[in-house]
Amino acid sequence: MQEEKEFIQELLHPKTQNEAFQKLLLTYQKPLYHHIRNIVLNHDDTDDVLQNTFIKVFQNLKNFKGDSKLFSWMYRIATNESLTFIKQKAQKNKTSTEELQNKTIDNLKADVYFDGNEIQIKLQKAIALLPTKQQLVFKMKYFEELKYEEIADILDTSVGALKASYHHAVKKIEAYVTSN
Repeated sequence: MQEEKEFIQELLHPKTQNEAFQKLLLTYQKPLYHHIRNIVLNHDDTDDVLQNTFIKVFQNLKNFKGDSKLFSWMYRIATNESLTFIKQKAQKNKTSTEELQNKTIDNLKADVYFDGNEIQIKLQKAIALLPTKQQLVFKMKYFEELKYEEIADILDTSVGALKASYHHAVKKIEAYVTSN
């Protein structure tokens, strides 16, 4: 924890800021990319949201209180940026977020950065039917293999609630996959 406090001071200090931010990018760019990609599903959109995430992190670092880990705080920003992006894109296209998600899933086959098969597409369709919180919990646990404690910090909720959400999500996904 002391190392993280020192790193944050480096990020805030004008003389060490650039080098520290480069280190931050190197450390978190890939995991945040995958986290965002799991939410927005499209590579180009993911790049846009990732860039916005790092801009927000940079702009708001002075407000980071250290109540959670830097990792959790950044993931919370990435999650919020992703959900906001989806809402705004749906509004711009005059459609619901659910319709937008389904269209994005249908376009996954054409996405050169998607290496899944029909089963992966079916899984994505099942996930899209879940309420937003269950989607997030399932994706973070299943795809990103985050611990419940980490997810609880990111989503600012209890571990018990997360376990229940994950359990419900799994049951709904199993029901969808076996009935279709």
